[in-house]
Amino acid sequence: MSLKSFLALPFAKRAVKKVNKWAKKPIETQEKVFQYLVTEGCKTTFGKDHDFVSINSYEDFKKRVPVNDYEGLRPYVDRIVAGEENILWKGKPIYFAKTSGTTSGAKYIPITKESMPTHIKSARNALLFYINETKDASFVNGKMIFLQGSPVLEDKNGVKLGRLSGIVAHYVPSYLLKNRLPSWETNCIEDWDTKVDKVVEETLPENMTVISGIPSWVQMYFEKLIDKTGKSISELFPNFNFFIYGGINFEPYKNKFEALIGKKIDYIELYPASEGFIAFQDSQQEKGMLLQLDSGIFYEFIPATEFFDENPTRISLKAVQLGVNYVIILNTTAGLWGYNIGDTVEFTSLDPYRIKVTGRIKHFISAFGEHVIGKEVEKALNDAIIGTDINVSEFTVAPQVNPESGLPYHEWFIEFENEPGNLEEMAAKIDTSMQAQNIYYQDLIDGKILRSLIIRKVKKGGFHEYMKSIGKFGGQNKIPQLSDNRKIADVLEQFLL
Repeated sequence: MSLKSFLALPFAKRAVKKVNKWAKKPIETQEKVFQYLVTEGCKTTFGKDHDFVSINSYEDFKKRVPVNDYEGLRPYVDRIVAGEENILWKGKPIYFAKTSGTTSGAKYIPITKESMPTHIKSARNALLFYINETKDASFVNGKMIFLQGSPVLEDKNGVKLGRLSGIVAHYVPSYLLKNRLPSWETNCIEDWDTKVDKVVEETLPENMTVISGIPSWVQMYFEKLIDKTGKSISELFPNFNFFIYGGINFEPYKNKFEALIGKKIDYIELYPASEGFIAFQDSQQEKGMLLQLDSGIFYEFIPATEFFDENPTRISLKAVQLGVNYVIILNTTAGLWGYNIGDTVEFTSLDPYRIKVTGRIKHFISAFGEHVIGKEVEKALNDAIIGTDINVSEFTVAPQVNPESGLPYHEWFIEFENEPGNLEEMAAKIDTSMQAQNIYYQDLIDGKILRSLIIRKVKKGGFHEYMKSIGKFGGQNKIPQLSDNRKIADVLEQFLL
């Protein structure tokens, strides 16, 4: 055991103890965060506009602060981008995380000196929890890679601007710098194909122990390694034993990953967002991710079934229940107030509070009142492939409202690595799972409003070609796994087998 891995064990133990201290006092912890946010918010333009000085309770807060999306806060953000201070949070932010919005164009999410450390601490703690649980820190002696955006930052009126993953790249701890790949030069390459080719070249001779990124793009990296060498990932990197990912449900891709890797490995799921680091997987034995209650974020929740109502139920942590699909609302030390990031979550545990991401509130199918959500299509696909050698590279689902003949249906666009022997049989399995999960969908099938779903086979590499065609080819872009319109589906028809 090296000195570095030896020292990591007691360091991990201390970190876990520190986290458990607030995790065992969740409501008290969130109340402290709430009081701090409101006190500091009083000094801002937003706080003055919304009478923060009169807020003495969460009920007061809800009366004064509406639920906002980016457009709702945009007038304030635009003033910050223009260089004004004390608008949403005290002073000026130290970064803007640039993201692309479907309706807002480019979005500039402020990151402050108070919020930035929580991104780093939470990512670090995810690794330390793994070390503490497995009592294995040997991976710290090898090379680690995160497939991420360019760390090159622009200047926006004195504030650094870039992708979140590129910003985070500036905060790699000094004791890990020698272990970090790819090189700074390679990380700065904008063209994704060129970048991944260079990453393959740099990593091939190395002792890779940790690999991280969005699954679909890491899969592309793995496939290039295998094409170049003819060897599995476990043959190339025998000490690679766990994969870190976030932003997507991994289950439908697990078979494909393990086929590429050549062995079973551990996985660590993260829930980072430009708006804040929300949760991380704290155990290999438990479902869900530990909600970060001590990271300068006060959480609110709205039942997804009520979200578009005129007066939806809006609750704090102490009122949540298991098994309910909630829209998650953030209030942060970056000055995001009543902020809807668009994600839906479900609690898997209330002691401690653990969540899983179930989808996007605007990514659903309800063309006929079926209210199909992300976690349902993901589970249905996984139900159909579990125990088989079928591997899925990527998929998305859309309604076909006006078919050339017959009843309307849900159209599943799937790119297979290993195809099913009988496509209709697989479609029937998916449809059975969908009906078992969603009574509205079942009623529409039984009532002859919809017919059973149909699978369309996308050619290999078709989803990557689609992403290139819309200018979103790269490691931080994800394909929605379902949508209520044909915007994606109509373009994907160009890439069918």
